[in-house]
Amino acid sequence: MLLPYLIEGRIEAGCDEAGRGCLAGPVTAAAVILPPDFKCDMLNDSKKLTERQRDKLRPIIEREALAWAVAMVSPKEIDRINILAASILAMHRAIDDLTIRPEALLIDGNRFRPYHDIPHTTIVKGDGKMMSIAAASILAKTHRDELMYRLAKVFPEYGWAKNKGYPTREHRAAIAVHGTTPHHRMSFQLLEQPTLFDNLND
Repeated sequence: MLLPYLIEGRIEAGCDEAGRGCLAGPVTAAAVILPPDFKCDMLNDSKKLTERQRDKLRPIIEREALAWAVAMVSPKEIDRINILAASILAMHRAIDDLTIRPEALLIDGNRFRPYHDIPHTTIVKGDGKMMSIAAASILAKTHRDELMYRLAKVFPEYGWAKNKGYPTREHRAAIAVHGTTPHHRMSFQLLEQPTLFDNLND
C-alpha cells in the first residue's frame, strides 16, 4: 500500500525519472505535490502498470495534484555530463518548474544532489512506496513516451513507437543498418558487443 506522505502536514514533492537506460531520447523527470487527501486505488509504480492504465492516470494526477512539472535532459547533455548527473539535473529542472515550493523532496532511488536548501530523502523503490513518487513516475513515463511516439514518426526504422528508445535487439540492429540519429546517446554502447563465440567463428 502506497503511503500518502513521509511526514504528515509537510508539503512533500515526489520525484522520479524515466528513460535512464535508453539508447535514444531524453531522460525525463517529474516532480509532483499531491493533496494530503489524494486517493486513487489504481496508483502504483509506473512499471507495474499497463500503458493504458498510465494513460488513464496521467490526467487524474495532472488535474488533482497541487503542483506538478515535467522536465527533460537531452541526449547531448547526457553525453556531456553522464546519465546519473543528467537524471538528477532533470529532477532539479522539474522542481524548478513547480508552482508551489515544497518543504521536502522524496526521491526515488538512492542517489541525489541537494536542491538548494530543501531537505531530501532518497527512497529505494520509492515509486512502489510513496504516492507522490508513484505519481511522478507515471508523469515522467507518459510524457517521455509521448515524445518517443512523435520521434518515431520521423525515424520509423528504429521502432521507437514500440521500444521507446530502450536497447532492444531490434533497436540495436536498426542502428547497425541505418546509423545513428541526433536523438541517440553517443556515450552509450549502441551496438551489441560480439560474444566470445562470435570471435571464435571469425
